[in-house]
Amino acid sequence: MKMKKIKFLLLGLLVSLSMVNCSDDLDDVIRPASNLEISEFIYRGLNFWSLYKADVPDLANDRFESDAERAAFLEQFESPEATFDGLLSPNDRFSIIRDDYIELENALSGIRRSTGMRFALFNDPSGNGNVFGLVRFVINNSPAQDAGVQRGMIFTGIDGVQLTSNSDLGAIFAQDAYTINLADYDANTEVFTLNGTDITLNQVELTINPVHTARTLSIDGEQIGYLHYTGFTNEFDDQLNNAFAQFQADGITDLILDLRYNGGGSIETANDLSTMITGQFNGELFIRQTYNEDRNPDNQFDRLFNSNIGNGNSGAAINSLNLTRVYVITTGSTASASELILSGLDPYIEVIQVGTTTSGKFEGSFLLYDSPNFRRTDDINPNHRYVMLPLVLRSVNANGLTDYFDGFTPDIQIAEDFSNLGQLGVQGEPLLDAVIDEILLGRRPSTDVETRELPAVFYSDQNDILYQRMMNE
Repeated sequence: MKMKKIKFLLLGLLVSLSMVNCSDDLDDVIRPASNLEISEFIYRGLNFWSLYKADVPDLANDRFESDAERAAFLEQFESPEATFDGLLSPNDRFSIIRDDYIELENALSGIRRSTGMRFALFNDPSGNGNVFGLVRFVINNSPAQDAGVQRGMIFTGIDGVQLTSNSDLGAIFAQDAYTINLADYDANTEVFTLNGTDITLNQVELTINPVHTARTLSIDGEQIGYLHYTGFTNEFDDQLNNAFAQFQADGITDLILDLRYNGGGSIETANDLSTMITGQFNGELFIRQTYNEDRNPDNQFDRLFNSNIGNGNSGAAINSLNLTRVYVITTGSTASASELILSGLDPYIEVIQVGTTTSGKFEGSFLLYDSPNFRRTDDINPNHRYVMLPLVLRSVNANGLTDYFDGFTPDIQIAEDFSNLGQLGVQGEPLLDAVIDEILLGRRPSTDVETRELPAVFYSDQNDILYQRMMNE
């Protein structure tokens, strides 16, 4: 009898321990968020911060009489992405949502998954339905550079298959590895011919220094600075500042800022770069950031020309050139923070734009997480990793300029010719030569240059999670 009692007690103890352990395990398991839960976060964030809130009746503060009515409205959307798209204004061309904030955070710090080959795809001029690729530049210290890829290379196939207008381009170039099939182009016959050279490229995580090329050109006794800058990534502000220190030491009198492939990034870095170019306007307004009607009274912010890297006085002293004129090379890929350089400097110095018309993005963003104040550090919802990057602010320059949807039109119009790209920062490159002619001779380029930008059907940067974004940092 006593043994039965002992066995019963032991069995009860084991059951109790098992229940405790199961309870602990349940506490450790993340409960996947429902679509409605994520949609509630999306609605709350856009209702609070969206720059174009006034354009979307469903985001009006008095749209719903109860939480239940709002929930019923949100349940009609089949996915968080559908909810997000359904709450955007037609004027909003750039807001995005992603299901993993880690990926976005890495991108903001300059970490990208890439082969290092930056390219554009175009329709075959013959109209045969084929597509060809053109290498625009190669990221330094990347697999593409190691493999011998060079600016100006043309490819017509991937992995031995001809690219066409029906190809799934996004999927093809998202592969972990692929082989480009190089071709030559005959401008007289407009025919592409495979030349037998194939290059295999691997996607890796790259930390990309946007200061791609910085050099001083000594031409006819003049010292001309040239900077090919590919993204406003504030983790590399010191490297950018160092480039200007070298320009100072070289005694340059003119600067060519090449932003032709720069889709933007940090507003603060754009502010600092503008001060590096100038330096004589400390304390003056660079741009004003304005928000939607609800948020603007508490958040409107003036960014000023200043003398230190970063927002405040704790960063390194900015190396300024005190120029009264700058030459900026642009294309349709020049966007957001790059356009801030044109807008922010125009009230103060002569900005001579060379190339083709810019994208037309004057709005900025910051990340919204599912937490009470939308910040990563404040009790973030552990049940999902969705994050929004909506348009929340518009930039206004010292003259009141904003809403430049159509972009900035160049003073000297000249487009890249895919059959004659030249090398970035080297004389013989047509856009660079046009600027040098302007600096030395005050002469516009001859009328036989290409002035129509060939429309691309795909850019490698489209796979970049921060493609044409402007960040409020």
